[in-house]
Amino acid sequence: MNTSDVRWCVLIPCLNEEAAIGEVVQSVLEQGVSVIVVDDGSDDRTPDIVRELPVTLLRHPQRSGKGEALRTGFREALRQGFDAVLTMDGDGQHLASDIPRIVAAAQRYPNHIVIGARLLEREQQPKGRRRANAVADWGISWACAQPVADTQSGQRWYPRAALDLVDLPAENFVFEAAILIAASRQKGLGVVSVPIASRYQGEFRISHFSPIRDVTRITTYTIGQVIRHGDVVASYRRSRASQPIVFDTAVT
Repeated sequence: MNTSDVRWCVLIPCLNEEAAIGEVVQSVLEQGVSVIVVDDGSDDRTPDIVRELPVTLLRHPQRSGKGEALRTGFREALRQGFDAVLTMDGDGQHLASDIPRIVAAAQRYPNHIVIGARLLEREQQPKGRRRANAVADWGISWACAQPVADTQSGQRWYPRAALDLVDLPAENFVFEAAILIAASRQKGLGVVSVPIASRYQGEFRISHFSPIRDVTRITTYTIGQVIRHGDVVASYRRSRASQPIVFDTAVT
């Protein structure tokens, strides 16, 4: 399918993002893009702010985790007839101004998941988070049997084949790892990264991601997937045989 003909939308899962969500959504709307927001049981003003904007707002009555928020959003996107989804977090760390570059990468690389990879200004990342991300990249690349840069970034382009994996049995932040692995293994999708800035300074709320708890969950799941697919040594070799595909319109 030619990406220029693809109907796509931006999906923003969020939880207690009243400080940033209005600006995030408005910046996406200014790109002329349809937006779906999934509120995962916020108990602040997040849903009230979003409700005033021309977007689709879905709410969970209680917190169900990021994986379930993404799952709800995928189903709604499919129900509305979209062929692809571009996800962004609601805390302001992802910029709408990066959307055209991600879409350009999807145009150049059909049948790929595109990740907005935090490869620029990496000194902004806390050291603990950087180490956790490096471990996750190593393991998830192995499970995918291909090199992947920044497996923990929430800014991603998911083509239809990836959306069809909506019912994968994985929860919370593990769901994003599961999508990468299943898309690579079951759907034969590639992964390409678009460099974006690491943005950790400023008035962001404390991340819902726990480097210890969530990396442990992701690691346990990933090890299980490596074993499940069987070709352990060959998969590792493929994941280390080359560098991740990086698409940067500034240099291409």
